This record gives sequence, structure tokens and C-alpha cells, in this order.
Amino acid sequence: MVKKIFGSLMVIVFAGVNTIAWSQTKLADNFKENSINLSGTWRFQQDSLDTGIVEKWFSIKLKDAVHLPGSMTTNAKGNDIVFNTPWTGSIFDSSYFFKPQYARYRQPGNIKVPFWLQPVKYYKGAAWYQKTITIPPSWDNKHLELFIERSHWETTVWIDDKEVGMKNSLGTAQIFDLKKYLQPGIHQLTIRVDNRVKDINVGENSHSISDHTQTNWNGMIGKLFISARPLIYIDNVQLFPDIKNKWVKVKMLIKNTTGVAANSTIQLSVRSKKGPAEKQKFITGKITIVGDSYFYEVIYPMGEKPLLWDEFHPNIYAMSIKLNTANNIDFTTIIFGMREFGVKGTQFTINGKNTFLRGTLECAIFPRTGYPPTDLNSWLRIFKIARSYGLNHLRFHSWCPPEAAFQAADRTGFYLQIECSSWANWGTGLGEGAPVDKYIYDESEAIVKAYGNHPSFCMLTYGNEPSGKGNIKYLTAFTNYWKEKDSRRLYTTGSGWPAVPDNDYNVVSEPRIQLWKAGLKSIINSQAPCTNYDWSDTIVKWKIPTVSHEIGQWCVYPDFKEIKKYTGILKAKNFEIFQSALRENGMERLADSFLLSSGKLQALCYKADIEAALRTPGFGGFQLLSLYDFPGQGTALVGILNAFWEDKGYITSKEYRMFCNSTVPLVRLPKMIYLNNERLIVPVEIAHFGEELFNDVKPKWELSDASGNILFRGELPKTNIPLGNAFQLGVINQDLISIKKPSQLALSVSVNGFINSWDIFVYPAALPKENNNILVTQYLDTKSLDVLNSGGKVLLTLKKGVLKKEFGGDIETGFSSIFWNTSWTNGQAPHTLGILCNPKHPALKEFPTQYFSNWQWWDAMSHSNSIIMDSVSKNLQPIVRIIDDWVTARPLGLLFECKAGKGKLLVSGIDLISNNDKRAEARQLKYSLEKYMSSGSFNPAVTIDVDTIRRMIN
Repeated sequence: MVKKIFGSLMVIVFAGVNTIAWSQTKLADNFKENSINLSGTWRFQQDSLDTGIVEKWFSIKLKDAVHLPGSMTTNAKGNDIVFNTPWTGSIFDSSYFFKPQYARYRQPGNIKVPFWLQPVKYYKGAAWYQKTITIPPSWDNKHLELFIERSHWETTVWIDDKEVGMKNSLGTAQIFDLKKYLQPGIHQLTIRVDNRVKDINVGENSHSISDHTQTNWNGMIGKLFISARPLIYIDNVQLFPDIKNKWVKVKMLIKNTTGVAANSTIQLSVRSKKGPAEKQKFITGKITIVGDSYFYEVIYPMGEKPLLWDEFHPNIYAMSIKLNTANNIDFTTIIFGMREFGVKGTQFTINGKNTFLRGTLECAIFPRTGYPPTDLNSWLRIFKIARSYGLNHLRFHSWCPPEAAFQAADRTGFYLQIECSSWANWGTGLGEGAPVDKYIYDESEAIVKAYGNHPSFCMLTYGNEPSGKGNIKYLTAFTNYWKEKDSRRLYTTGSGWPAVPDNDYNVVSEPRIQLWKAGLKSIINSQAPCTNYDWSDTIVKWKIPTVSHEIGQWCVYPDFKEIKKYTGILKAKNFEIFQSALRENGMERLADSFLLSSGKLQALCYKADIEAALRTPGFGGFQLLSLYDFPGQGTALVGILNAFWEDKGYITSKEYRMFCNSTVPLVRLPKMIYLNNERLIVPVEIAHFGEELFNDVKPKWELSDASGNILFRGELPKTNIPLGNAFQLGVINQDLISIKKPSQLALSVSVNGFINSWDIFVYPAALPKENNNILVTQYLDTKSLDVLNSGGKVLLTLKKGVLKKEFGGDIETGFSSIFWNTSWTNGQAPHTLGILCNPKHPALKEFPTQYFSNWQWWDAMSHSNSIIMDSVSKNLQPIVRIIDDWVTARPLGLLFECKAGKGKLLVSGIDLISNNDKRAEARQLKYSLEKYMSSGSFNPAVTIDVDTIRRMIN
């Protein structure tokens, strides 16, 4: 029975510091006196044959031992990894199981898998944990609970030989009522944990259970204790801040296990966690409790100037509640914030002000333990690192983090999207009447009960990319259920899809520069570089905020120096495989260069993705995949940070914040490549979602050369800048005629201390006509052979697609980095990670470049073939190298030189001739190569048989 109580109240105002401090101290002392810490050594038994229940293991003494909190794996329990280990998670690329290149890694004693980090042990099934406990006499006639902060997964509890029950939440603590089973004295506590996917299938790739990320571990982590509470106790408190009325509505469920009516007094007080306490209001209510469950509701006034919570001022409060019944006192303290996370048109608001979600996914990646940390400092570190890169939002992909993550997000001002432990796809689905349908509701109820008061908990959805014939109907009902029940956050049907009218906001894939299966047809690979596009046409059909789903997914080469960092239960055996492939192909010395060069390209791709979102008028935000690496699903090295949230060395947090921040100057460059007879005409705008409006600011711009010398500078009109994006600041209009030589320039815009910059390239409109004897051809024909055989020079510039497979004809080359990875995507293009070159090589003297791909290489990579150098000669070193996928690790070249016949040959995998009247970069690069070939520096060291060159081409 639940009865609503609206008792008479007294409001007493105290100067209150000492009183509140006393109640907090009392709370801590009370918990210490009335709890048994279960951390430490437990008896243990692995139940591989699943016979423990039939054989009544709860009634015997288990013989093995483990330490909790922890998992079987952290205790070195479980089975060795073998060829057919029954992993939890999809493996789309099955080549590991049959390809000869992996044969050595399928052998006992040398098992290495390439598709995710590899645990030192593995176990899927039931395991039993047991401990002897002593209940003190003072706990007689108390309400006793077993608290397991996080268990993985299905957990069944026995006291002595009596079964208490089973719980299976993946996202919250599992709490068992032991009142009927414990009396003072010695008892045997037995817990059976089963991590198999059984009738409730949340999806094998869900990050709550999958080996792709946190591992499908078996164990118990975090706080682990038995507590004694009064028989009348506070079961659930939910606080509903109202910033308009400056109050908090308190909704409290009180449990009465005495069986008789009781008179109780409730006292509430609030203090700011910010610093010195102000005057505090103590609200006291007297109630009569009849029945076993009672609902109590009260309004708590927060004063005239309550401190609001947001990303800039994460002010948090603590509400202390004391329930006194016949001198039996139950305490609780609830952390909350005064905030309102809402929607205004197509944008999000925080406390009525426009905001923009700058987020990344958090996919339960914890290599040292294989499970999430439950301490505050670990999560503070993660959120502080994320903030240093300009983010204000984290999406927990198909899982829910522990309490400490919410506390850290509260303190650092992060907006969280929480998901109900499911990615219902690949073997499961929603809306089909399967047990997972009810589980999602149960999990969401548990999550909101446990974490609903945290101000950082701003968004909730079922999970990721659902399937199921009835998923839209099911998820629409689920979303409406929560919208009606709890207005403290926003709700959407799923991450990725479906976009339905009932959503508070949509999370969809369309607004990003590389879609799944787009390959080389994506914006970044098929359209000449520019910054004047946005997603307006894509999102116009929705009248609510749009968040771009999993943008980026740009890969970088593995950092093999990381291998030694994997000192915990997960080992980077995948990295070891990739490192061996590179070594066997003679390029291990280039590993760090590949990392840095591909990393620079990766950062360039992320900048393009993020700025497109920021340029889109009325856009809601983005969720990166990802700021840090995703080690599973085939090994997706998509982070500028590694799996430990550590910098990889090619872009700093300060540089990243230039284009990912609360305030970002933006330009709409119609192109990135200019001729010096053109004008640079560039509209300038700003995305400003800062703390306050900007008044009387004067934007400034500069154009500088590669040495940092300022060539041109200017100011835009003074203006006031509101909160929002696509706010126009003016137009840069500058002639380039004074730039006489090919140049890489940096265009920078600064607004009120916020600076952003873009590389552009300026080439002479007219190139000198060299009087050389170089034959430039697309064919190795009779004329070419005659020139070579007579001691001449030939520039062979190959048309795209002419290479035979064995020379690289099946390698799909594009400008961008690899999207996600080729293993999980079944070989989706592009297959390469940009270029690596020596910028000082004389062949590139008239084509200014860094050692990595920048926008001037877009044209070349879009018209190129990747040449497998070993197929031509083991001795060749290319002038410009293409970085291959780390899985195949082939030595690829874009430009190489050799002696052929009696002459000299420079082979370009780039088509430098076709339509080059419209390709300024191609003309400039061709000119640079010809000038080099005309010089004394052109002296190839390696001789290649002409027939070998001929065999390259179809």
C-alpha cells in the first residue's frame, strides 16, 4: 500500500553550519556503526558445468579464494584463451580463423586475436562467491540490506541454505533485502554470479557486456557491504528543482516493515557544496505512517538567489534528510543541482540559455581492469581531460556508469546521455515481445531511481541503433512513458535511430562528413576542400534539436609504444600482430612516423567534422566517435587520445580547443586552393555558446606564411554577439597578387580571445615553361621506351585505376583517413591513412608540404593509385609514401624514381594530366617534379627492369 502524505510543516532558519556538519558527521558515523564491509578475501568456486545449484554449493564451504571487489580475471581465475574461446561480441571479419597470415596466432601458447584487446583469462558462466559474516546483537530488529555496487551480471544470493533472490541490473547497484534471513550470529553468505547472455538478450555488442570494450567480466566491484537500518526507513528520494519558482519539490518513498502504524518526524536541510554555508532552512514535518509504503511530498524553498548549475558554474547542493521514528533515526544525503535542461526550437538550453552539445562517446574502455572504476578521482580525471579538449557532453554508449561518474560530471559541469545497457541488434530486437522489452523498462527505472537527482543526468535513451520489427512503436511508447513520468531530463528513442515526432531530440547519422558505406563518395573524399557546407538541408525536416551520431570515426596508425602500458588484465595482442606485420614488411622503423603523419590527417578530418556541425544554424550538437581509442570491433583507433585517455603527441588540447570549444570563430572558405590572381573572399561567422553575450567586440584576422610572418591583417566591424551559432561577423576580402611563389598560408580569426585557423594554399597563376627534355606520359608505350633506351627522362603519371591487383590495383585510395577500420566495415574505402614524405626532398621544392597530408594533397589522393613497392622492387624507397592499413601493412608508394633501360624514370601514382587545367594542385606538383627531373639532384639509385614497370599496368 502506498499512501500520499502532505503533512503539516515547520520552517526553522538556522545560522546552521555546525548543525549541518553534525548531521553529516552523524550520517558517516551511523553508517560505519551499522554496516559490515565485505571487501577482502572471499571463498570461490568456478561452476563450469553449471552444477552448483543442483549440488547445493550454498550449503558447503567453497575451496578456492578471490579478492573482492574485483573480477575473476583480476584474480587470475577462468580459462586460458584458446582458438575457439566463446567471446561475447560480433566478429564480422572471420579471416583470423582461416587466413594463413594468422596461423601462428592460432597455435596453443601463442594465441593472439586481432579484433580487440585480449584478457589474460576468460570465463563465461556461473561462478560462486562465499563469505562468513557475523551479525552483531545490536542489529536485531533492524532492516538489513546487502549492497553490491556493480555485479556482472545475473546475481543470486543465499543466506546459509535459504535463497534470498536474483537481480540482474547491469547499470545500477544490486540491493537485496536480508531482513527475513539474518539474525544476530554467524552466517554463510553465498553469491552466484552468471555472466552468460540467456533469456534477456540486450545485444552481444552492448558495451555493458561485450568483449569489444569493458569485457564480459564475472565478479563484483565497487562498494560491497551489509547495512542495518531502522525498520522504518527512507527508500527513495527524488528531487525536482524548479528554477523559476526557486524551490525543490521533494518526493520521498518511506518503507515501514514493522507492520504497525508509527508517528515520525522528517527534517530536511540543504547546504551548498561550493563553500561557506549560508543560512539554512530546516523543514520539519510530522507524519503518521500507516501501511508498508508511504509517499511524502514537500516543497523546499531555495532562497532568493539559488546557485544554478551548468557547465560554467557547476554549483551543487546537498540535501540532508533525517527520519526519526521513536528515536530510531534513518539518514540520507542527496546531491542535486538547480538546473533546467530544455529545448528552444532546434537547440538545447540550460537554464533558459542556448547551449550546444560538444560530446564524445564513452564506451566502457578500461584496459587495466576490464570493468569501470567506481572511485571519484578516476572519473574526475576523465571529465577534466574531456573538458581540456573543449567538450561539455558525454554519451554512455549502451551502458550506464557507476555513481562516481555522475558525481564527477556534477562537479565538472558535464551533460550526460545515459543508456539502458542495450544495443538491441544482431540476434536481438525490440518490440517483439522478448524478455528484453521488459528489461529495458526495469533498467531505466533502476537507473533513474539511483542517479536521477544528479544535475549532470540530462538525457536518457534506451540505447544504440535498435532493430526489431516493432522497435519504433515500442521505443515511442518508452519515450512517452518517461516524458510523462519525469521532466528533469530529455528523452529520445535511440542513438542513431529512430527519429520520431515524440522525441525531445534526435540523434542521427546523416549530419556528418562520412556516412557508413559512403566510401570515397563522402564529402571529404569526393568534393574539393572547402568550409562552406553545413547540414541545414539535412536537418530542416526536424523541428527539434538534432545531434549528429558518432561523427568522425577517423583512424590513426597504432602507437606500438602503448603495448607496454597494458599492465592489467587486458593485453594489446592485436597491436603485437600489427607490429609484427610492419616488421616483416621492413618498415618497423617508420612506425612512429606513420603514427604522427596519420595523426595529423586524423586531426584535420575531425576539425572538418566538428566545424561543419558548428556552422549549421540551429544545430543541437555532436557526439564524437571518439576522443579516445575504441580497441574493439576489429580495432578502431579513432582517438586522438589512446585507450588510457593519454595524448598521442600530434595535437594538443589547446590546438583542439581552437575548433572545439564553447566559442569558435568560423569561416566559409569556398575552397582551400587559390591562384595568386584571385581574391580571398571569405565570410566569417562564430558559434558562441559561452557563459555570457559578447558586447562591443571587434573580430580580427590575419594571413601568415609558413614561417609565421604576417602577410595581411584586418579587422571586422565591431559587434555584439548573442548566444548561438551562424552569427555573421563580416567578410574578409584580400587580393593575393603579391604572393609570387607557391605558399602554404594560415588564415586565422580571433574573437575576444578565441582563435581559430585554417591552412590554405596559393600557387602562381602562370608557371614558367621549362625547356626540358622530359617526356610526360600516361603510358609506357613505344615512345616512352625509346626515350628511356636512349638515356632520356620520363615522367610516367598513371591514370587512376590502371594498376594490376598485385601492384596495388585493389587498394582504394582517398584523401581521408580510414573510417572506423577495414575489418569491421568489410573493407570499406578508403584503405589508407594519408601520405608520409620528407618535405625537404627536392622533388617537392615547388610544392610546399609538411610531412603529412594537408588539403593540398586532396587532389593528388583523389586521382591516385597506391603502388605496392615490394612488387616493384624490394630496394625502392618512395619519394612520397602512402600509409597502408595497419592490418595489411604493405609498403605503398605514391611517387618513386628509378633507372630504367639507359634512362631515368619517375613514376607517379597520381594522374597529373587529366583535366589539369582545372586542377591547380596537379599543375603545381607536375611542375615541381619536372623541375626536379631537370636538375642535377635527379639521380635515381635503384635500377628497375622496364618489363617490371610494364607489368604494373593493366
